[in-house]
Amino acid sequence: MNNKIIRSVCYFDKDPSSGSIERIDKITNDLTEKGFLIQTKRVCSLSVDKIIELDAKYASDIYIFGVGSMRKDEILRRLNDLLACKDTSFNLDLTEKEIAKEDVQLLFEIIRNKAKGTFNFTYVFNNQLSSPFFPSGSYCQNGFSIGLQPTDLSEDCDSIEEWLNKMKGVWLEIYNLFKNDSGFLGVDSSIAPLFSGKSSLIGFIKKLGLDFSRSATTDTYLKITKFIKEENPKAVGLCGIMFPCLEDFGLAEEYEKGNFSIERNVFLSLHSGLGIDTYPIGIDERPERVLEILKLLQGLSAKYKKSLSARFVSDGKTKINKKTDFQNQYLKDVVVRPL
Repeated sequence: MNNKIIRSVCYFDKDPSSGSIERIDKITNDLTEKGFLIQTKRVCSLSVDKIIELDAKYASDIYIFGVGSMRKDEILRRLNDLLACKDTSFNLDLTEKEIAKEDVQLLFEIIRNKAKGTFNFTYVFNNQLSSPFFPSGSYCQNGFSIGLQPTDLSEDCDSIEEWLNKMKGVWLEIYNLFKNDSGFLGVDSSIAPLFSGKSSLIGFIKKLGLDFSRSATTDTYLKITKFIKEENPKAVGLCGIMFPCLEDFGLAEEYEKGNFSIERNVFLSLHSGLGIDTYPIGIDERPERVLEILKLLQGLSAKYKKSLSARFVSDGKTKINKKTDFQNQYLKDVVVRPL
């Protein structure tokens, strides 16, 4: 089975148009000819109006769009337009500002207006630009970057080292394919797990005979992040481990068991991960609690000069201690715990 899966090819364009779609189609065709499977094609730009136009024309399971970081006042002014899009992501950069209740209220405003939009929104701290992964992905310069779903490469591996070497081989293959293309920004070697089985990072950890809770206090994840940062032939973007609570179904199961609390999520993110990702939030959660968590992430990000983010997701109706109904194939339904 072909496990060379690319989660995202993202084309960054200051002035996006249908030509951006043609460009990304050409890039993905080159990859397909080399045996890669493409999940999504993405376009990111600071031009909100043009991205919204492209979303209306092209958005689908294949084509996804992003506007990157926006000022809070701009998000509030354009919120209805953004939430009306089929699949356009955006983020709020809280790296340097004093975080206030109003910043948290933005999240609850999205939950009230269109809860599905929480999947397309995140708070970011010391964000790395040009990542092909949304909603953190933000424009810096024209060009394209590539992000894999590398967990699938672990299918026949009996050790972390074997899996990492397989990843490096794929990075080199992509690098050699595009190294002479002036628009190639690089590979974001982040670990982006999904679903269950071979695609789940937690599934692979368990396959190696490790209990998830125990693995959190070993150097397992440090080994992975050291490798993906140092061995990537042309690194761009985040290059860390994603711990998407509800997208990695093995992780969602750990959450339901009480083994993936906010504290553990932040701990793993601090030394190896990228932040809080697709973490369920009840509609009756206290905004003050979210504010506390965002301030903690801001402080840790500043102290360690580390990219972190916070993406809380809600179905717009589920309270704490009740089971979600996301109706989203990428999110596993769980009983929501208090933060």
